[in-house]
Amino acid sequence: MEETLKKVETQKETFSNKATYFMLLGRILNVMPDYDAIAYGHLSKAVKLDPKLVDAWNQLGELYWKKGDINNAKNCFTGALTHSKNKLSLRSLSMVLRQLNVNTDQKLANVEESVEKAKEAVQLDITDGMSWLILGNAYLSLFFSKGQNPKILQQAMSAYKQAEKDPVARNHPDLHFNRSAVYKFEENYAQALEGFSHASLLDPGWREPLIQEQRLLTYLSSVAEMVEEKGKVRGKRLQTLSQSPRDSALGPYAGGGYTSAAGKTVKLMRCTFKDLDDGVNPERVVLGKVACTVPTEELVPFTFCMLDEAETCVPVNVYNLAQGSGVKIGDTVAIPEPFLQHVRVSHKGKEFDYKSIRVSTPVVLVVNGRKLGRDKQVGTVLVVNNLLD
Repeated sequence: MEETLKKVETQKETFSNKATYFMLLGRILNVMPDYDAIAYGHLSKAVKLDPKLVDAWNQLGELYWKKGDINNAKNCFTGALTHSKNKLSLRSLSMVLRQLNVNTDQKLANVEESVEKAKEAVQLDITDGMSWLILGNAYLSLFFSKGQNPKILQQAMSAYKQAEKDPVARNHPDLHFNRSAVYKFEENYAQALEGFSHASLLDPGWREPLIQEQRLLTYLSSVAEMVEEKGKVRGKRLQTLSQSPRDSALGPYAGGGYTSAAGKTVKLMRCTFKDLDDGVNPERVVLGKVACTVPTEELVPFTFCMLDEAETCVPVNVYNLAQGSGVKIGDTVAIPEPFLQHVRVSHKGKEFDYKSIRVSTPVVLVVNGRKLGRDKQVGTVLVVNNLLD
């Protein structure tokens, strides 16, 4: 950086456009990860001398971003686009729109606009993997901001797939880290672990991928241990928890069915965990006792293990659950039309093989004969990592 800076400074007199000269000085200093006041001075001069110099506006926007001044960063990228529609400004604007400190309604509007700006960047150059990566991140934010529509999540994964075709984006740790966060949310743990590990290899100085990989391994170990040891419940306590609960514990699901929010009558047949098939189990309901909760460093998902009358132990992962609203050991829980997943993982010498139930919203659960209310549900937030290009 210092050698390049000296070379440009020695050729100062050869620049017919002084704005370009100051822009280059600022751009060279701006390669560092932190805010640089000298770079700011050069770039400020550049945009004053030539307000149409798009590269200077983009660099100045990045500097404001590093400083934590998101509003001025947005103004810079927006200003650059008034002079020239370019993919760098569009990508940067897409990212900063998602970081503005605004109210909930405005935040959703910003995320939706973020998706549109990322789309525009892709349309300018469909071969640019970094634009596809930013679009994937924007879709991912939209998924968690707007009702968790599976179609939007699929659009995010499709964008990541396009990004991987580009040799530059393919070797960007953000791609593998953010996509692994999706895999983890989907409980595709094998690919999540592989992605976190790969992100760590691409950027050994970035500790977060390694931390996430180790946390996930620890979580899987804890779940597998609890399943194997039936929640560490033994003797009379095991006999008590595995006693068949009465049908009255099904609450609104008792009587063989219930009426959905759409007014449709849904039939339900009580069954054991061993009766369940992989995937969604329509018209079935399981009922059991909570044997344990699984400790984790993260709030999502809330995981507990259930025992049925056959003493089968199955972990249950509940998403979008309000903090402090989890179940307790000994609670009776009913789950309608349970979604069963088979977890098979082999990673760095560790093996995991068990089946679990995924519950996307807590409001379908019946705990001790009573259906959980809407106050027990909150939206899950997934942090998307954005590095400056």
